Amino acid sequence: MATEFQMPKLGLTMEAGTIIGWHVADGAVVEQGVPVVAIETDKVETDVEASASGRLHQIGAPGQTFSCGAPIGWLLAEGEDPPEAGFDRVRGPASGAPSTGASAAAPVSGARAVAADTPARGSGGRILSSPNARRVAAELGIDLAAVPGSGPGGRIVSEDVQRSAAARPEAASEIGQPSVGAPPSVPEAGSLVVASLAARQLADLLGIDIAAVPRTGTDPKVTRDDVALYARQRLAGTGPSPTAAPSAQTPAGVVPMRGMRATIASRLHESLHDMAQLTLTMDAAMDRVVADRRRRQADGAAPGLTDYVIAAAAAALVEHPIVNSQITGEGVALLPEVNVGMAVALDDGLVVPVVRRADRRSIAEMGAETARLAAGARARSLPLHDYEGATFTVTALGMYGVDAFTPIVNPPNTAILGVGRVRRGVDWDDDDRPVPRPTLTLSLTWDHRAFDGAPAAEFTRTVRDVLESWGER
Repeated sequence: MATEFQMPKLGLTMEAGTIIGWHVADGAVVEQGVPVVAIETDKVETDVEASASGRLHQIGAPGQTFSCGAPIGWLLAEGEDPPEAGFDRVRGPASGAPSTGASAAAPVSGARAVAADTPARGSGGRILSSPNARRVAAELGIDLAAVPGSGPGGRIVSEDVQRSAAARPEAASEIGQPSVGAPPSVPEAGSLVVASLAARQLADLLGIDIAAVPRTGTDPKVTRDDVALYARQRLAGTGPSPTAAPSAQTPAGVVPMRGMRATIASRLHESLHDMAQLTLTMDAAMDRVVADRRRRQADGAAPGLTDYVIAAAAAALVEHPIVNSQITGEGVALLPEVNVGMAVALDDGLVVPVVRRADRRSIAEMGAETARLAAGARARSLPLHDYEGATFTVTALGMYGVDAFTPIVNPPNTAILGVGRVRRGVDWDDDDRPVPRPTLTLSLTWDHRAFDGAPAAEFTRTVRDVLESWGER
């Protein structure tokens, strides 16, 4: 019996995965538990093992993205044919879906399937297309019969519809790509607008022209939140002008916001949109920390300066549990474990692996763990478990010469601590003589909904005190 090979759900926050490449050829016989495909989520790249033994029939091609639970292939018994095509990426194979006649032995190449000149059709002449492709086509006024499909078996996906729309002369205003001289975010009056159903319903309820609503996030379509914000701004008299200045220059190039970059943009925009964020800064003298690190360097490997800050923050979180929290539907939840996320910069984005039970680690253990996490994150080899469960985050820009900055809270945390560079500061002795001291600036951003400025300052002061008294506690 055919076994559906699905895009796995590797964590609570994972919604979809992108196929990087298949490790085995289409039609090859595989054993259960053998890695057969590499996928990428918004956080990690990983191999997925065969869920059963059998002959592999690939559905998804490298570069294609599937929702969790959607079929990306089949594992077939000897002599068995794959089920009929026409699956839905969200719900799996459609009941009674017609066959495309595609051969199970046809190999899937290392690139996205090339679109045919005409869309694939099932029995009865029905055009094979995804539900999202049909929705986008209806919104853009595109005839699916004229759209070549690049999905499995020639199936039309939403990207195919958008490409066809972009090929039309009027496409710039229809799919949200502004033409020269047009406002960059507000569609021209009378043009077709890509908007969610909820956005259109709210706009109709409030009597708002959906074409006048600008997009505020990374979503290519107008969302319900965009309509609500536009309505609030109109009522307050602060709404955006429909005649915004045109772009002064033709771009030399465009960097697509997709994959990790799109996820970061979406999450941070949501963070600023949903939270009341404030930032305070405080200097900490680092002479004791610097001296301790030099002693350890003489004996061999030594922790990084950020490791000391993570350790100090973990100790402060124990003393100030309100900061080790997240907001839920019932209120501010105080979390029992201190798990500190550490931001790691990659070439194409930022990831946050987690130091678990950070308050229980010695500074040597802290240095070893952060080194493991940073190396694994840059090699994209960490399991998803290493990215989950952070209750607080530390991010550092001191290595780039930054003194202080305004970090953005990483949801669902309620606070994040920024670490600047260790610079040559000045203190004063009892005789008012200047004394040079290595100094570091701590930048704490917190969600004012969870706690106020005084608890935020007390927490940061505790972090400072731990650093300045290092070795005494």
